[in-house]
Amino acid sequence: MKQKVMKCGIKRKKGCLYYLDKKGNVAEAKMARGKKKGGGSKVIVKCGIKKKKGYLYFIDKKGDVSMAKMVRGGRRKKKKKKRK
Repeated sequence: MKQKVMKCGIKRKKGCLYYLDKKGNVAEAKMARGKKKGGGSKVIVKCGIKKKKGYLYFIDKKGDVSMAKMVRGGRRKKKKKKRK
């Protein structure tokens, strides 16, 4: 389950990628499409969020910063049968 960390109310633009940078601020970068180059990230909101280990931080549908516990491990794969 996700947990809201901070309300930012970011309005998303088409063709842009939103993420939390190393300093805990929300950044926006232009996505590469076809022959057009991407990049050129800039800070949108200065949050200064301190990240906890084992959690995934993301921008949710409402434009706020949320976190969720990372799932590790998963299901074991079945062993292959040996041929005679």
